[in-house]
Amino acid sequence: MSEPDINKPTTMFWAVGVVALLWNLIGLWVYYTNVTATPETLSELYSDAQVEMILATPAWVTSATAIAVTAGVIGSILLLMQNRLSVLFFLVSLVAIVVQDVHVFGMTDSIDVFGKQALYLQAVVLAISVYLLWYSQRQKALGVLR
Repeated sequence: MSEPDINKPTTMFWAVGVVALLWNLIGLWVYYTNVTATPETLSELYSDAQVEMILATPAWVTSATAIAVTAGVIGSILLLMQNRLSVLFFLVSLVAIVVQDVHVFGMTDSIDVFGKQALYLQAVVLAISVYLLWYSQRQKALGVLR
């Protein structure tokens, strides 16, 4: 009797990988639409105070967001390719999210301007990022990622 291949990805692995890729592609799309939106477009969607805050976002925060979503997409693709470098890219994504959150919640009054839903959404983003880092580390430890 042959031994089962313990390093073989499970159905759950593929499901997590596909959902992670879709989640991060949505993040990339949201980032792109935000940075390409004109002030006129923004004013159709947001209040004056919200538009003012969006337009005042420093370049380093916008860069952190770009890094977070791009690293998340690359990490997801690498996870699906069973490549251990996915761990590194998920770590970079998480660090960039934390940098962004420091500005959004520590240096602005974004909760007053956007409401508590901004906090809830960002908490979900952070939680998913932490999970993907943990999951990729776990898959690496199990030998699924090479």
